[in-house]
Amino acid sequence: MSPLTHLVGSWLVAVATTDNPRDRKLVTLAGVLPDADGLGAAADVVGSFISGKECTFYYYQTYHHLLLHGWPAAVAVSALLTIFGKQKWRVLFLCLLTYHLHLLCDLIGSRGPDAGDLWPICYSEPLFRHPIWFWKHQWKLDGWQNQTIFIILFATAIRLAVKKGHSFVEVISSHLDSIFVGVLQNWCSKFRKPAGLTQT
Repeated sequence: MSPLTHLVGSWLVAVATTDNPRDRKLVTLAGVLPDADGLGAAADVVGSFISGKECTFYYYQTYHHLLLHGWPAAVAVSALLTIFGKQKWRVLFLCLLTYHLHLLCDLIGSRGPDAGDLWPICYSEPLFRHPIWFWKHQWKLDGWQNQTIFIILFATAIRLAVKKGHSFVEVISSHLDSIFVGVLQNWCSKFRKPAGLTQT
């Protein structure tokens, strides 16, 4: 699934299971950080630009879903994030949960454009090659299933943001989040009917 879907979904888990902003951000980050092993794409693009050769996305293809898409990285990243948490045992458990939720979502919804282009989860990488998990019915990354799930998650997140006064944008910046939520709340207030008015 897309990084934005992982972000919104992880934030929804964090909202339901934490009681302070710091832990909420940490739990959300744990559900997004597995895709950091895809940053090799940036090196591929820059290298292609500098060399003038065609971009083959070598680093992206080689390391994405390998370096950070297994239990070793799940344990390491969750333990690191827990150091900064307030309720440490809760944060550790929830970080492991959202991290593995990311892996599950990738397992079921990260197929390429071709039917045979399955993207497996090498669960013990980078320490061991096996086990390797794949699902032959994996959804396309841009398939209707993933799009539908994103729309549902995003709509739910927007509703909660208006209600609670914070959104998934807080993971990036608290200041931007306050602006984003303020705009959402302003829009909602304009669509609501003034109290006491009835339709005739």
